[in-house]
Amino acid sequence: MAAQPERVMLVGVHIKGSRARWKPKDSIAELQELASGAGAKVVDIVSQQLTKPTQTYVGKGKLESLLEIVKAKKIDTVICDDELKPTQQLNLENALPGTKVIDRTALILDIFASRAQTHEGRLQVDLAQHEYLLPRLAGQWTHLERLGGGIGTRGPGESQIETDRRLARNRISKLKKDIEKIREHRQRYRQRRKRSELPIVSLVGYTNAGKSTLLNTLASSGVIAENKLFSTLDPVTRRIPLKNGKEMLLTDTVGFIQKLPTSLVAAFRATLEEAEEADLLIHVSDISHPNRYEHCHAVNEVLDNLGLSTKPKIGALNKIDLLPKEYKAYEDPSLLKLMDQFEQTVFCSAETGFGIGELINTIEIKIAN
Repeated sequence: MAAQPERVMLVGVHIKGSRARWKPKDSIAELQELASGAGAKVVDIVSQQLTKPTQTYVGKGKLESLLEIVKAKKIDTVICDDELKPTQQLNLENALPGTKVIDRTALILDIFASRAQTHEGRLQVDLAQHEYLLPRLAGQWTHLERLGGGIGTRGPGESQIETDRRLARNRISKLKKDIEKIREHRQRYRQRRKRSELPIVSLVGYTNAGKSTLLNTLASSGVIAENKLFSTLDPVTRRIPLKNGKEMLLTDTVGFIQKLPTSLVAAFRATLEEAEEADLLIHVSDISHPNRYEHCHAVNEVLDNLGLSTKPKIGALNKIDLLPKEYKAYEDPSLLKLMDQFEQTVFCSAETGFGIGELINTIEIKIAN
């Protein structure tokens, strides 16, 4: 008998006056997609606007409401739409006894863990998870530390937290060494590729924008291309013939997402270096998505953090086949705003092949300069 999916409640908080680029309803909708992708059954969604952050993530009155919903709807797990501080998570768990509380970061890490296909991918996810858990490990024991020693705080309590911390730090240290070895191996591999003098092009973009499908269309390589978030975690490189008789190397990279955990960016540094070594970036955007501009901005933020904002780029405006036939692109201010983010753009559909010839021509011209 198949296990029943976890019954989940999503909780989102918007701080009044914050400069959040995403509307709260859009962010929680993406969280719902993430939760569903992880196999959860979303039973309820709760949102709140606050004037300032609280120690329980939500306000006191809303916390009482959450407890009632948890009991009435038999909620297994509460997922918060932001990365919780360790104390916030602990306070929520205490207020909702018997209910698992996780945040957006933990959910993303869980999805990454389930989709990592290679040894390298699994190592990188393992590192990100341990770095995320380490401060929370300490937080679980703060109730002992606050007692200030004495009766009830000696012995196994103190020794256990030190043991847990040491084990976690040792694991992090080993993972970093293992990943560094892979990084060095990748660097040697990239040096050999450079000696081949083939131009290197990297696909970047928001998760589920269609990067893997585009790689398949260009290379007919059969890379996994699924309509779900984070279907690609491990870089895949293929030789692509060009119309001028030459070839290029095209790499598909991990998809980005808003509120991307810092630990994940750091852990996947070895993978993201593929984009650093590229002569050209193809920024793939799903133009059928209502938050296409916000997606583009989230990707650009990560590229900025990686020092890649000045790298030559082409905007591949993908999934044009999903737009209504009567849609007039050049009369849509939001699309024009998106196009302004790129020096050059190409409308295309990786699924149908529309615009692929123009995209290849644009790539050829760009890498020839």
